[in-house]
Amino acid sequence: MKQAILVSPKNIVFKDIEAPKAEELKAHQVLIRVMRIGICGSEIHSYHGLHPATFYPVVQGHEFSAVVVAVGEGVTCCKPGDNITARPQLVCGECGPCKRGQYNVCEHLRVEAFQANGVAQDYFVTTDDRVVVLPEGMSLDYGAMIEPSAVGAHATSRTDVKGKNVVVSGAGAIGNLVAQFCMARGANKVLITDISDLRLQKAKECGIPYTANVMQQPLKEAVKEVFGDEGYQVGFEVAGVESSVRSLMETIEKGSDIVIVAVFAKDPALSMFFLGEHELRLIGTMMYRHEDYETAVDFVSRGIIHLEPLISNRFAFEQYAEAYQYIDDNRASTMKVIIDVNS
Repeated sequence: MKQAILVSPKNIVFKDIEAPKAEELKAHQVLIRVMRIGICGSEIHSYHGLHPATFYPVVQGHEFSAVVVAVGEGVTCCKPGDNITARPQLVCGECGPCKRGQYNVCEHLRVEAFQANGVAQDYFVTTDDRVVVLPEGMSLDYGAMIEPSAVGAHATSRTDVKGKNVVVSGAGAIGNLVAQFCMARGANKVLITDISDLRLQKAKECGIPYTANVMQQPLKEAVKEVFGDEGYQVGFEVAGVESSVRSLMETIEKGSDIVIVAVFAKDPALSMFFLGEHELRLIGTMMYRHEDYETAVDFVSRGIIHLEPLISNRFAFEQYAEAYQYIDDNRASTMKVIIDVNS
C-alpha cells in the first residue's frame, strides 16, 4: 500500500509498504481503509518546520474518515462496513492527567502525524477506544472534519459562554468552528474577526452574523459597534499572532476569560499589566476528549454546525505536496483542503 511521509520540512515522499492484515489484529484493534484526510493548520506548521513538537520523519494525516475492514477480539463499538473517524491521541493512561480524565494533556501524549505516524496510507490500524462511528448518510468529507470540529467543541467548553458576548479572533477553519460552537452553546452575540474578507464571508455563510476586518476597523471600534455598552466577556485567540492576543487583552471586559486556541510559531510578548490589573484569565485548550468527538458528530449531523462552506479544494493522495503548495499560494482564501485517498 502507499504511504505519504513528511521526511523533513517541505519534503513529502511516498513509500510502498505491506498493508496490515486482518488476521494479525490484536484485541480491541480496528483495521480501517482510509478514505479522506483533512490538512490542518498544525500540519501546515509542521510542513514549514515551524511546529514545536513534530518529529521527522512522520507519516501525515490525523483528520480523517475511513471504512472499517475488520475488527479484533472484544471490539463492540463498530463493525466491518461502518464509516468511522477516530481520535489521533496516543496516551499512557497512567499519569496524573490521564487518571483524572484529562488524557488530552497526558504527560506522555503522542499525536498521530506529529509524534507518531499518521493515517496517510491506504489501510491503518486504530483502537476501539478512539473510534467514533459516523451516522448513516454523513459524507466522508464531513467525517474527516470531525477532528477540527471537536477542537471547537472542546475549546468552547473551557469556559462558560452561555448568555455572554464573545469575540473570536481568527476566522480560519478552527476559528469559524469555535464561533459556531459558541453560538450553539448559547452565547449572546458572537463577533469573529480576521484580516481576510473571504474568510469573513465564509463565516457569514456558516451563519455567524457579526464580522469585522481588523485591518479596516480597529477591534475596539468593532466591539463598540456590535456589543454597545455591554462589551464582551469571553475571547478566543485563534489567529496565532501577538497582536491578536494583545488586542483581546486590551479590549475585553475586566475579570474575563481569554481562551488560547492557536498554535504560535513564535511566543508572543504580552502585557502583564492587563493580565494582572484587569484580573484576566488566560486559559489553554488542548485538542479534545472523546465526548468532544461525540458532540461534534451530533452537532454536524443535526445541521447545527455547518461544514460545507469550509471546504476549499480536494486533491488526490499522490498530490499531497501540491495540496500544501495550493495552501501556500492561497493563504488568505483557503479554509479546509481534503485529500481523497482512494480517488
